[in-house]
Amino acid sequence: MSWGGPAFVLAIIAMSIGSYVVTTWIRARHGYPVADEWGGPAAPRDGLDASRQIELLSSENAGLKGQVSRLEERIAVLERIATDPAERTAREIDSLR
Repeated sequence: MSWGGPAFVLAIIAMSIGSYVVTTWIRARHGYPVADEWGGPAAPRDGLDASRQIELLSSENAGLKGQVSRLEERIAVLERIATDPAERTAREIDSLR
């Protein structure tokens, strides 16, 4: 191979482009920010900005906390029924009907 020919220049260009593609693919696969054509971080493509995403997660978190507290209350009732004497538990269940 001639070091001064156009094939050598084209080989270097091909290796550069190939390494850029592989590096970008690895970064995207592992969650690192991908750079745009000017070297800056690319904008996320999901369309939600960070404040809207935080708002959605906060509202979901509040709903899940309420659900967990209701489940804890139900578990406490079940524990009380399971540990109480049988006669008293039967009377309470009959009174609930």
